[in-house]
Amino acid sequence: MNEGPRPIEVLLVEDDPGDVLLTVEAFEHNKVHNNLSVVNDGEQAMAFLRREGEYENASRPDLVLLDLNLPRKDGREVLEEIKGDGDLRSIPVVVLTTSEADEDILRSYHLHANAYVTKPVDFDQFISVVRRIDDFFVSVVKLPR
Repeated sequence: MNEGPRPIEVLLVEDDPGDVLLTVEAFEHNKVHNNLSVVNDGEQAMAFLRREGEYENASRPDLVLLDLNLPRKDGREVLEEIKGDGDLRSIPVVVLTTSEADEDILRSYHLHANAYVTKPVDFDQFISVVRRIDDFFVSVVKLPR
């Protein structure tokens, strides 16, 4: 019997409070209520993923939504660390950023990002994009358990 998609654990790595709020809103109103955790910089992201310090009881995310332009540790460095770590590399990482620069797109894929999505500036389009990412990884993609 198919019970439908199971909720997944999503880690949002984003320093812009407005984008955090929009992403939270998109997740709250989606059909599958996934668990969204938020960290605001690259160092927090790695501590969360490695379950260090205040994040020792954090759930392992099934998906990471990663901004590139972060304080303390750049999103590119975070991506490189995730994909270079044998325990973390199987976690899909979607780069969700304002950058449309070819070098950022190429470098992200070179570092094994699973997808690169440019954030729309329009509120409704932003919500739509986040929901489509969420739907895709819940309903279409088979994630490792």
